[in-house]
Amino acid sequence: MKRSIFDELLAWKNKSNRYPLILQGARQVGKTYALKEFGKQYFEKSHYVNFEDELGAHDIFKENLSPCEIIDKLSFHLQAQINIKCDLVIFDEIQACPQAITSLKYFSEKMPELHLVSSGSLLGISLGESSFPVGKVDFLNMYPMSFEEFLEAVGELQLKKSLESLNKEKQIPDIFHKKLWNKLKEYFVTGGLPSVIEVYRNFEDKFEAFQKARNEQDRILGTYMADIAKHSGKQNSMHIERVFRSIPQQLSSGQDGNAAKFKFKDIIVGKNRYADLVDLIDWLLATRLVIKVPFVNNVEHPLTVYVDENQFRLFIFDIGILGALSNLAPSKIMEYDYGTYKGFFAENFICQEFVFADKRADRVYTWKSKSGSEIEFLRDHHGDILPIEVKSGFNTRSKSLQFFAEKHGSSYRTLMSANNLHIDLKNQVHRYPLYLASRFPLDLNI
Repeated sequence: MKRSIFDELLAWKNKSNRYPLILQGARQVGKTYALKEFGKQYFEKSHYVNFEDELGAHDIFKENLSPCEIIDKLSFHLQAQINIKCDLVIFDEIQACPQAITSLKYFSEKMPELHLVSSGSLLGISLGESSFPVGKVDFLNMYPMSFEEFLEAVGELQLKKSLESLNKEKQIPDIFHKKLWNKLKEYFVTGGLPSVIEVYRNFEDKFEAFQKARNEQDRILGTYMADIAKHSGKQNSMHIERVFRSIPQQLSSGQDGNAAKFKFKDIIVGKNRYADLVDLIDWLLATRLVIKVPFVNNVEHPLTVYVDENQFRLFIFDIGILGALSNLAPSKIMEYDYGTYKGFFAENFICQEFVFADKRADRVYTWKSKSGSEIEFLRDHHGDILPIEVKSGFNTRSKSLQFFAEKHGSSYRTLMSANNLHIDLKNQVHRYPLYLASRFPLDLNI
C-alpha cells in the first residue's frame, strides 16, 4: 500500500544534517511496513532487527555503545555486511532494548553518515530505562491511512485523482461526488489501519468483507489493551481501558449531534475530577490511541495560550476503531442509519483527517460561547483563525457559524457536510464535503 509517509522519509534521507530517525505512531498504523518498503525502494540494502523477536540482538549493546563495534556485531548477527554509506538500518520495537535507544545518541555523534531508523511502542520508549538521546534524533509522526490513501489502496485511482485536481477545477462532478460519498461510508467501516484494509479488500462480497474487517479491528483492540497492561500494571491498565472504552458514550452525550465535552464523573468509582483521571488520559495520549481537542476560552493569537487544560473533547484516533468500540454494525454505517450518532462519527472523522494532514495532534481546537453556541473545530491557518462546523447530513443551516463570524470575524467560515463542494464568495461561506477534510483549506486560486 502506498503511503504518504514515504515522501517524508525520503526528505529525511536527503537532509544534510540528518539524525537517526524515530518513527512515532500507534501500533498497527503500518510503521514497520513503511520502513521496510522505504529500504527496498531507496537503498542498496536494508538491515532489519526486531528487538522483541530477536532477544540475542540485545547482547550487541551490552558491553559498550561504540557505533563501529555495534555495526560489526550487527553484521555478524545478521550474517550480512553493512555499508554505512549506502545501506539502511532498521531498529524495530526499539523499546524492548533500552540500550539501543541510548545508542542513537552515539550514532548521531560518531556515525552521522549511517541511515538509521527506528520505531516501537511509544510507552516503552518514553517510560523505559534508557537514557533518551534528547536533541540527537529526528522524529516523524505516522497515523492511520487517510481517506485518500484508502481510495488508492482499494483501487479507486480515478476518484483520488478527481480530488487531486481540485486546485484547477474548483468543483467535483456530481457523479464523482456520489461515488466518493459511498466510498467514505466504506472508510467509516474500515478506518485507516492497514491490516484492516488489507482484510477488507481481499473479499469481493461486501457483507463478508465488512465482517472480516470488524473481526480484525476487535483483534487489534485486544493488542492495544495488552500493550497498556504490559507497561502500566494490571490495576492501572483496567482504569485506562475504562477511560478508553468510555469515549464513544462520552461523544454521544452531547446535544444536537455535537460531540460532548469529556466528563470525569462515573467512569471509575471514586474518581470524579480531572486530577483523578489526568494520568490515565495522558497514558492514552502517549499511546496515540486518542486525540485531545481542547476548548479555547479566547479566540485570539496564539490559540495555544488560551487552552483550558481540563475542558476538552476526546476522539478515537481511527474511525474504524470507533465503530468497533461502539459496536456499530457495518450495515448501519453503509445505510447511514444511526441517528444523531452520525454527527459524532463525522466529527471524529474530521478530527482524524486534520491530524493526518498536519502530522501532529496539537493543532486542533474547539470553541463554545457562554450563550451555548458551538464551533466544532478552529484552525489557525497562516495567522487566520478559521471556524469549521460539521454536519453529518445534507442540512447545512448553521447559526453558530454566523454568530462566531459576527463576534470574532474571519476571512470565511466553513461548513463540512454530505453536500458537494461549493464556495460562496459573496457570503464568505465555504461548503466542503466531509471527505475533503484532509485538504482543508483548499488552495482554489480565488
